[in-house]
Amino acid sequence: MKKLLLVLCLLISFNSNAQFLKELYKDFLKYGTFYVAGDASNAYEQTYKDYFVERPADGDLYGIPRVIDVTNYYPMDYRIGVGFRKLARFGYEVKAKDYYDGTENNKSLSAPTSSVKGLEYLFHYEKERDRGEEFFNSRFFIRHVGKYHIVKLEQREEGNVNFKYQSAEVRARLPIGKKFSISAGAIYRTHEQPYGYNPIEIWLNRTDTFVDYWGNEIEYPINPWYTLGYIYGYSDHQTKYTDIETGEERYDWIWKDENEKIVAWSDLDFRNTIFGDLMNRWNKEQWSFIDAFGEIAPVVGFDFYHYRKDFWLHTYGNYILPFHKYIQGDQNVSYLNRNNWGKGGLKKDSQLEQWDDYQAGIIFGWKLSKTIGIFAEGEYTKFWDSEIYNSSVGVNFTFR
Repeated sequence: MKKLLLVLCLLISFNSNAQFLKELYKDFLKYGTFYVAGDASNAYEQTYKDYFVERPADGDLYGIPRVIDVTNYYPMDYRIGVGFRKLARFGYEVKAKDYYDGTENNKSLSAPTSSVKGLEYLFHYEKERDRGEEFFNSRFFIRHVGKYHIVKLEQREEGNVNFKYQSAEVRARLPIGKKFSISAGAIYRTHEQPYGYNPIEIWLNRTDTFVDYWGNEIEYPINPWYTLGYIYGYSDHQTKYTDIETGEERYDWIWKDENEKIVAWSDLDFRNTIFGDLMNRWNKEQWSFIDAFGEIAPVVGFDFYHYRKDFWLHTYGNYILPFHKYIQGDQNVSYLNRNNWGKGGLKKDSQLEQWDDYQAGIIFGWKLSKTIGIFAEGEYTKFWDSEIYNSSVGVNFTFR
């Protein structure tokens, strides 16, 4: 009896596991596509070479200069990626190729809803080199659309523009007829940039005061601009110049790097050539100390989809209401304070400012006859200070 019970339990367990794997395949793997793809191409090449004239080693302004080729030469561009996807296409989306390589841009990634109910996903990761710069891109997207709900998770990284974004949203969905639906819920989003916060401007504008011999209060900068050079290993050395025609003498400062190489022949020269890069370097370092931001807000949306072979219209929109609440990151340097930073730091008695974010898109096509068709599509997105838009319009004429 014990053996029979054991065999019965094993059969039940096996049957349950088999049913689970069957359901897993049906809901998750069926119609999914795994791909590995890449491409390579010639890098950008300038039409004309660039040259730079440098003073001779002895520093004589009127000596024979050195002509240096400063043209940028790049190795070949390439992209290699791997991914796993299951995304439904709308009726107007024609599969351009008989394979997937990770460069596709399905409208279902932007629209609130999908052309089918159920689970959709995209997991894509790639390495790319463009004009000698190597970076990584990724996009992870999971969404489940039901008759009365929408659940979505998304993560994106675009290395060439230093863009990183994560979001999670849950919405209630209300279908109105077969073609139109509205939705409302909450969305969590992240961003890394501390909008409105300029560390170098604050550092340069810090001041203090002292009282002079006559009792006057004098304001002076705590961090003179040239001291930034000292921080990064540059040194200045006072030098006397004599005008060979007038005999007039003047003094200025020669600047050297940490290897004692002369990089500028005056303060003005240093400020015009080296100082700008140091300012950017300072800002990047200060921004790197700031943790990523995360905020939640209510979101609403709509989606209308009509499709026939000779006429289609798809329009959608998302609106994130101005009730943002930060739950991650320093609120002082968040987007709520984007207009509250002055030259000396955060303004006193400043008020937090809410904002609107939104996205809208439209795809339209009409085959007027068997030979003539017109189409138009466009999408506009405004998130924080970023505005992204694209559009196209055209006419197709087919000879028969």
